[in-house]
Amino acid sequence: MGCTNCSTGNGVPNGCKSNGACGTGGCDKLAVYDWLADVELPNGLSTYDIIEVRFKSSRKAFFRNLKAVNLQVGDVVVVEASPGHDVGIVSVAGELARIQVRKKAPNFKAHEARNVVRKATAEDVSKWKDYREREKKTMFKSREIASQLALKMKISDIEYQGDGNKATFYYTAEDRVDFRQLIRELADEFKVRVEMKQIGVRQEAARLGGIGSCGRELCCSTWLTDFRSVSTASARYQQLSLNPQKLAGQCGKLKCCLNYELDAYVDALKKFPKADIKLHTEKGVAFHAKTDVFKEQMWYIQQDKDSKVPGTFVPLSPERVKEIIALNKEGKKPTDLKDFMVEIVEAEPDYTNVVGQDSLNRFDNVFKRKKKKKKKGGNRSNPQSKHQNAKGKKPQNNNKPGEKKQDGQKKQGGQQNKNFKKKNNNNRGKNNGPKKEGSNQNQNNPQGNKPNNNKNRPPKKRNNNKPKNQNNNKPNNDKKAD
Repeated sequence: MGCTNCSTGNGVPNGCKSNGACGTGGCDKLAVYDWLADVELPNGLSTYDIIEVRFKSSRKAFFRNLKAVNLQVGDVVVVEASPGHDVGIVSVAGELARIQVRKKAPNFKAHEARNVVRKATAEDVSKWKDYREREKKTMFKSREIASQLALKMKISDIEYQGDGNKATFYYTAEDRVDFRQLIRELADEFKVRVEMKQIGVRQEAARLGGIGSCGRELCCSTWLTDFRSVSTASARYQQLSLNPQKLAGQCGKLKCCLNYELDAYVDALKKFPKADIKLHTEKGVAFHAKTDVFKEQMWYIQQDKDSKVPGTFVPLSPERVKEIIALNKEGKKPTDLKDFMVEIVEAEPDYTNVVGQDSLNRFDNVFKRKKKKKKKGGNRSNPQSKHQNAKGKKPQNNNKPGEKKQDGQKKQGGQQNKNFKKKNNNNRGKNNGPKKEGSNQNQNNPQGNKPNNNKNRPPKKRNNNKPKNQNNNKPNNDKKAD
């Protein structure tokens, strides 16, 4: 039950493998690690009877355990409230609670604290959950009523008491708001006792929660309770650009984390001279541009009197800058700032760069596709035939239409045609046409009567290409033509 009150979403904390069943309170807001849990008390001392109970979001309070109920961190308890009773989760118990009381409430009086009634039963927990589910609908309805009354306020959160007798409405407003009529209408609508409580924008962000620009959960919703004032001077000390969109948090104010490292920057900047002092040289005046606190360098822009080209950046150490300032006070001017420039040496890595993972150009030639080499042979890969067709040259063919073939060719073709008929009996109608038809096919064939050994050619084109002696070895067709 320790995680059912978490606002990360439906009681299931993000990143917790127990999915809300751990019961330790580790996923709750403003969780405290009990580092004194394993320490045994000396003989004769009783357990500290004050415990810390956490309610919705970051609201916590101290209660007294007069009945000496055995309570552990994460137990759901019923405590006294006005009126009725409330339900919460034990966040701190034992000797650690004594330290929390001294730290958080130094003026706390034990006899004035409210008491713990009992451990929560299943009925108490079920009622508590039902009222917690009503809070979202109640908030939307209360916003509608406030807008109808034209009140300049924003109702950000609502918290029901454990028994449902009272509801606390948290709101933010820039000016004072007269909400007496609003309280009457809310009491008539929800039939509960209404309590209005004004909070600031930082307290609103702490109650609602969220993810910061750093990728972590907001500090104010997890551990930060002391909201100190943050000014733009803390950003100037840290050499940050005064951009309100980057320096502001989700609450609209400057980020609280700007104060975390401010003391370290202030101590480091004591070594540096003032940035508004100009350095005078024989070439011209040098102005301060930026300061690198970690590298202990000050960058100046030196202007040249003789040229109109803008000056270049010159890095100087704080000691060198102090030397130049001392010379200027004496009335002396150095010739050039580059004589005092700090040599920037790039540190090489300790490991050997075997693979080349540090090179910025390592992916330039990786994705270039290699050109595929064209296969020789065939009509597709014959550049000579394409070149001849482009110039308009016709393939050579000795057998022109209308001419008779020689007698030697007829005799030689008559002997070979007998064996050729048996093999090409199926293709005779296509390939063995009249003489004029065959001559037209030879004109369309760029290779003439040469045999084609390309096995990858389609069957249709292969049928159009005749064997070497096909046009010359047709005794039957020649006789008919004669």
